[in-house]
Amino acid sequence: MRVLVTGWPSFLRGEATAGDVLSMLRVADALSGAGIAVDTAWSPVLCPDALHLDDAEPGRYSHVVFVCGPAHGEQVEWLHRRYTSCRRIAVGVSVIDPRNAAAAGFHRILARDGLGEPRPDLSYDAAARDVPVVGIMLAPGQYEYGRRRRHEQVHKTLLHWITGRECARLGLDTRLDTTDWRHCATPDAFCSVLARLDVVVTTRLHGLVLALRAGVPAIAVDPVAGGGKVTAQAEALGWPAVIGADELDTETLDHWWDWCLTVGKDVRPGGRGTLADDLVAEVLR
Repeated sequence: MRVLVTGWPSFLRGEATAGDVLSMLRVADALSGAGIAVDTAWSPVLCPDALHLDDAEPGRYSHVVFVCGPAHGEQVEWLHRRYTSCRRIAVGVSVIDPRNAAAAGFHRILARDGLGEPRPDLSYDAAARDVPVVGIMLAPGQYEYGRRRRHEQVHKTLLHWITGRECARLGLDTRLDTTDWRHCATPDAFCSVLARLDVVVTTRLHGLVLALRAGVPAIAVDPVAGGGKVTAQAEALGWPAVIGADELDTETLDHWWDWCLTVGKDVRPGGRGTLADDLVAEVLR
Protein backbone atom coordinates (compact mmCIF):
# COMPACT_ATOMS: atom_id res chain seq x y z
CA MET A 1 0.00 0.00 0.00
CA ARG A 2 1.32 3.44 -0.97
CA VAL A 3 -0.76 6.62 -1.07
CA LEU A 4 -0.18 9.63 -3.30
CA VAL A 5 -1.45 12.84 -1.68
CA THR A 6 -2.53 15.50 -4.20
CA GLY A 7 -4.45 18.76 -4.26
CA TRP A 8 -4.72 21.97 -6.22
CA PRO A 9 -1.10 22.81 -5.25
CA SER A 10 -0.06 19.67 -7.17
CA PHE A 11 -1.14 20.99 -10.58
CA LEU A 12 1.12 22.98 -12.85
CA ARG A 13 -1.73 25.44 -13.42
CA GLY A 14 -3.23 25.03 -9.98
CA GLU A 15 -3.32 27.53 -7.15
CA ALA A 16 -1.44 26.98 -3.91
CA THR A 17 -3.07 28.65 -0.92
CA ALA A 18 -1.82 28.39 2.65
CA GLY A 19 -4.96 26.45 3.59
CA ASP A 20 -4.54 23.98 0.72
CA VAL A 21 -0.91 23.28 1.55
CA LEU A 22 -1.56 22.92 5.29
CA SER A 23 -4.43 20.52 4.54
CA MET A 24 -2.23 18.36 2.32
CA LEU A 25 0.47 18.25 5.00
CA ARG A 26 -2.14 17.35 7.63
CA VAL A 27 -3.34 14.40 5.54
CA ALA A 28 0.19 13.21 4.80
CA ASP A 29 1.03 13.37 8.53
CA ALA A 30 -2.12 11.43 9.47
CA LEU A 31 -1.40 8.68 6.94
CA SER A 32 2.28 8.34 7.78
CA GLY A 33 1.40 8.39 11.49
CA ALA A 34 -0.77 5.33 10.85
CA GLY A 35 2.18 3.52 9.28
CA ILE A 36 1.04 4.03 5.69
CA ALA A 37 3.62 4.86 3.02
CA VAL A 38 2.93 8.32 1.60
CA ASP A 39 4.23 10.51 -1.22
CA THR A 40 3.03 14.08 -1.77
CA ALA A 41 2.98 15.67 -5.22
CA TRP A 42 3.65 19.40 -5.63
CA SER A 43 3.54 21.76 -8.58
CA PRO A 44 6.94 22.29 -10.22
CA VAL A 45 6.25 26.02 -9.99
CA LEU A 46 5.72 25.89 -6.23
CA CYS A 47 8.38 23.26 -5.41
CA PRO A 48 10.82 22.68 -8.30
CA ASP A 49 12.78 19.98 -6.45
CA ALA A 50 9.81 18.02 -5.08
CA LEU A 51 7.86 15.06 -6.49
CA HIS A 52 5.67 16.18 -9.41
CA LEU A 53 2.60 14.49 -10.84
CA ASP A 54 4.39 13.73 -14.12
CA ASP A 55 6.98 11.74 -12.14
CA ALA A 56 4.49 10.00 -9.85
CA GLU A 57 3.83 6.86 -11.90
CA PRO A 58 0.33 5.41 -11.34
CA GLY A 59 1.68 1.88 -10.96
CA ARG A 60 3.48 2.84 -7.75
CA TYR A 61 0.30 3.71 -5.86
CA SER A 62 -2.66 1.84 -4.42
CA HIS A 63 -4.54 5.04 -3.51
CA VAL A 64 -4.67 8.64 -4.69
CA VAL A 65 -6.03 11.16 -2.21
CA PHE A 66 -7.17 14.61 -3.38
CA VAL A 67 -7.18 17.18 -0.58
CA CYS A 68 -9.04 20.47 -0.07
CA GLY A 69 -10.59 22.91 -2.53
CA PRO A 70 -13.49 22.22 -4.88
CA ALA A 71 -13.93 18.71 -6.30
CA HIS A 72 -14.57 20.27 -9.66
CA GLY A 73 -12.85 21.09 -12.93
CA GLU A 74 -10.82 19.66 -15.79
CA GLN A 75 -7.61 19.21 -13.79
CA VAL A 76 -9.37 16.97 -11.26
CA GLU A 77 -10.90 15.02 -14.14
CA TRP A 78 -7.39 14.57 -15.57
CA LEU A 79 -6.29 13.15 -12.21
CA HIS A 80 -8.95 10.44 -12.55
CA ARG A 81 -7.78 9.53 -16.04
CA ARG A 82 -4.10 9.37 -15.05
CA TYR A 83 -4.71 7.31 -11.89
CA THR A 84 -7.61 5.20 -13.11
CA SER A 85 -6.06 2.03 -11.63
CA CYS A 86 -5.88 3.55 -8.11
CA ARG A 87 -8.58 3.91 -5.49
CA ARG A 88 -9.33 7.62 -5.47
CA ILE A 89 -10.51 9.43 -2.37
CA ALA A 90 -11.33 13.12 -1.93
CA VAL A 91 -11.07 14.56 1.57
CA GLY A 92 -11.77 18.03 2.96
CA VAL A 93 -13.24 19.19 -0.36
CA SER A 94 -16.23 21.32 -1.27
CA VAL A 95 -18.73 19.47 -3.47
CA ILE A 96 -20.57 21.86 -5.77
CA ASP A 97 -22.24 19.19 -7.91
CA PRO A 98 -21.77 15.53 -6.95
CA ARG A 99 -22.84 14.49 -10.45
CA ASN A 100 -20.10 16.30 -12.37
CA ALA A 101 -17.25 14.19 -13.72
CA ALA A 102 -14.66 15.52 -11.26
CA ALA A 103 -16.70 14.64 -8.15
CA ALA A 104 -18.26 11.47 -9.54
CA GLY A 105 -14.83 10.09 -10.43
CA PHE A 106 -13.90 9.52 -6.78
CA HIS A 107 -14.61 6.20 -5.14
CA ARG A 108 -15.23 8.02 -1.88
CA ILE A 109 -15.67 11.66 -0.88
CA LEU A 110 -15.14 12.85 2.70
CA ALA A 111 -16.42 16.40 2.19
CA ARG A 112 -16.06 19.51 4.31
CA ASP A 113 -19.28 20.86 2.74
CA GLY A 114 -21.77 19.98 0.02
CA LEU A 115 -22.40 16.41 1.19
CA GLY A 116 -24.01 15.91 4.59
CA GLU A 117 -23.13 18.01 7.63
CA PRO A 118 -20.26 20.52 7.26
CA ARG A 119 -16.95 19.37 8.75
CA PRO A 120 -14.00 21.48 9.95
CA ASP A 121 -11.42 22.22 7.28
CA LEU A 122 -8.27 20.10 7.52
CA SER A 123 -6.08 23.18 7.94
CA TYR A 124 -7.74 23.97 11.28
CA ASP A 125 -5.58 21.54 13.27
CA ALA A 126 -2.62 21.29 10.91
CA ALA A 127 0.83 21.81 12.39
CA ALA A 128 2.68 25.00 11.45
CA ARG A 129 5.97 26.49 12.62
CA ASP A 130 6.40 30.09 13.72
CA VAL A 131 8.64 32.10 11.39
CA PRO A 132 9.78 35.72 11.69
CA VAL A 133 7.30 38.33 10.49
CA VAL A 134 9.12 41.00 8.50
CA GLY A 135 7.78 44.34 7.34
CA ILE A 136 9.29 45.62 4.09
CA MET A 137 9.24 49.35 3.34
CA LEU A 138 10.94 50.65 0.22
CA ALA A 139 11.70 54.27 -0.62
CA PRO A 140 10.15 55.87 -3.71
CA GLY A 141 12.22 57.33 -6.53
CA GLN A 142 13.82 60.18 -4.57
CA TYR A 143 15.16 61.74 -7.77
CA GLU A 144 16.38 64.72 -5.78
CA TYR A 145 19.55 62.70 -5.14
CA GLY A 146 20.41 62.71 -8.86
CA ARG A 147 23.35 60.52 -9.85
CA ARG A 148 23.77 59.26 -6.32
CA ARG A 149 20.56 57.28 -6.61
CA ARG A 150 20.98 53.50 -6.44
CA HIS A 151 17.34 52.67 -5.71
CA GLU A 152 16.72 50.24 -8.56
CA GLN A 153 19.87 48.19 -7.94
CA VAL A 154 19.44 48.23 -4.16
CA HIS A 155 15.79 47.18 -4.29
CA LYS A 156 16.50 44.40 -6.79
CA THR A 157 19.20 42.92 -4.55
CA LEU A 158 17.16 43.41 -1.39
CA LEU A 159 13.97 41.83 -2.72
CA HIS A 160 15.79 38.87 -4.27
CA TRP A 161 17.45 38.25 -0.91
CA ILE A 162 14.31 38.54 1.22
CA THR A 163 12.38 36.25 -1.12
CA GLY A 164 14.86 33.52 -0.26
CA ARG A 165 14.48 33.93 3.51
CA GLU A 166 12.07 31.75 5.45
CA CYS A 167 9.81 34.42 6.87
CA ALA A 168 6.38 36.00 6.58
CA ARG A 169 6.83 39.04 4.33
CA LEU A 170 4.51 42.00 4.74
CA GLY A 171 4.79 44.89 2.30
CA LEU A 172 4.12 48.20 4.04
CA ASP A 173 3.80 51.79 2.89
CA THR A 174 4.19 54.71 5.26
CA ARG A 175 1.75 56.72 3.14
CA LEU A 176 -1.58 57.23 4.92
CA ASP A 177 -4.91 57.11 3.10
CA THR A 178 -8.38 57.46 4.61
CA THR A 179 -10.14 56.16 1.48
CA ASP A 180 -8.09 53.05 0.60
CA TRP A 181 -8.38 50.05 2.94
CA ARG A 182 -4.96 48.82 1.84
CA HIS A 183 -3.30 51.73 3.63
CA CYS A 184 -3.39 52.78 7.25
CA ALA A 185 -5.51 55.87 7.84
CA THR A 186 -3.64 57.18 10.88
CA PRO A 187 -0.11 57.13 12.32
CA ASP A 188 -1.48 55.22 15.32
CA ALA A 189 -2.70 52.43 13.06
CA PHE A 190 0.63 52.25 11.24
CA CYS A 191 2.64 52.14 14.46
CA SER A 192 0.34 49.40 15.78
CA VAL A 193 1.20 47.26 12.74
CA LEU A 194 4.92 47.82 13.26
CA ALA A 195 4.71 46.82 16.93
CA ARG A 196 3.56 43.33 15.88
CA LEU A 197 6.54 42.61 13.63
CA ASP A 198 9.75 40.74 14.43
CA VAL A 199 11.98 42.75 12.12
CA VAL A 200 11.78 45.52 9.52
CA VAL A 201 13.72 45.70 6.27
CA THR A 202 13.66 49.18 4.79
CA THR A 203 15.25 51.76 2.54
CA ARG A 204 13.10 54.53 4.03
CA LEU A 205 14.07 56.94 6.79
CA HIS A 206 10.71 56.58 8.52
CA GLY A 207 10.81 52.82 8.05
CA LEU A 208 13.91 52.82 10.25
CA VAL A 209 12.78 55.46 12.74
CA LEU A 210 9.27 54.14 13.34
CA ALA A 211 10.46 50.55 13.62
CA LEU A 212 12.94 51.50 16.33
CA ARG A 213 10.29 53.65 18.01
CA ALA A 214 8.11 50.51 18.20
CA GLY A 215 10.99 48.49 19.67
CA VAL A 216 11.41 46.44 16.49
CA PRO A 217 14.93 45.90 15.07
CA ALA A 218 15.45 47.14 11.53
CA ILE A 219 17.84 46.40 8.70
CA ALA A 220 18.22 49.80 7.06
CA VAL A 221 19.70 49.96 3.57
CA ASP A 222 20.61 53.41 2.28
CA PRO A 223 19.80 53.58 -1.45
CA VAL A 224 21.93 56.71 -1.92
CA ALA A 225 25.60 56.26 -2.82
CA GLY A 226 27.88 57.78 -0.21
CA GLY A 227 25.09 57.84 2.33
CA GLY A 228 21.94 59.91 2.56
CA LYS A 229 19.28 60.53 5.15
CA VAL A 230 18.92 56.86 6.11
CA THR A 231 22.59 56.65 7.09
CA ALA A 232 22.39 59.98 8.90
CA GLN A 233 19.35 58.87 10.88
CA ALA A 234 20.99 55.58 11.87
CA GLU A 235 23.94 57.60 13.14
CA ALA A 236 21.69 59.99 15.03
CA LEU A 237 19.94 57.09 16.76
CA GLY A 238 23.07 55.05 17.31
CA TRP A 239 21.69 52.12 15.31
CA PRO A 240 24.36 49.82 13.81
CA ALA A 241 22.32 47.74 11.34
CA VAL A 242 22.65 50.09 8.38
CA ILE A 243 24.12 49.13 5.01
CA GLY A 244 25.37 51.55 2.37
CA ALA A 245 24.27 51.20 -1.25
CA ASP A 246 27.78 50.24 -2.34
CA GLU A 247 28.22 47.74 0.50
CA LEU A 248 25.04 45.76 -0.11
CA ASP A 249 25.41 42.01 -0.62
CA THR A 250 23.71 38.87 0.66
CA GLU A 251 26.46 38.08 3.17
CA THR A 252 26.03 41.47 4.85
CA LEU A 253 22.25 41.15 4.80
CA ASP A 254 22.48 37.67 6.34
CA HIS A 255 24.72 39.02 9.10
CA TRP A 256 22.34 41.79 10.11
CA TRP A 257 19.30 39.50 9.77
CA ASP A 258 20.78 37.11 12.33
CA TRP A 259 21.82 40.03 14.53
CA CYS A 260 18.37 41.64 14.47
CA LEU A 261 16.62 38.41 15.41
CA THR A 262 18.98 37.75 18.33
CA VAL A 263 21.01 40.60 19.79
CA GLY A 264 19.20 43.43 18.02
CA LYS A 265 15.78 42.77 19.52
CA ASP A 266 17.16 43.74 22.94
CA VAL A 267 19.04 46.86 21.80
CA ARG A 268 17.39 50.18 22.59
CA PRO A 269 18.97 52.97 20.53
CA GLY A 270 19.61 56.33 22.09
CA GLY A 271 19.06 59.76 20.60
CA ARG A 272 20.98 63.03 20.69
CA GLY A 273 18.16 65.16 22.02
CA THR A 274 15.06 66.08 20.08
CA LEU A 275 14.68 68.73 17.40
CA ALA A 276 11.32 69.61 18.94
CA ASP A 277 13.12 70.73 22.11
CA ASP A 278 15.58 72.71 20.00
CA LEU A 279 12.68 74.41 18.22
CA VAL A 280 10.98 75.39 21.46
CA ALA A 281 14.26 76.84 22.75
CA GLU A 282 14.72 78.76 19.51
CA VAL A 283 11.20 80.21 19.62
CA LEU A 284 11.63 81.25 23.25
CA ARG A 285 14.92 83.05 22.59
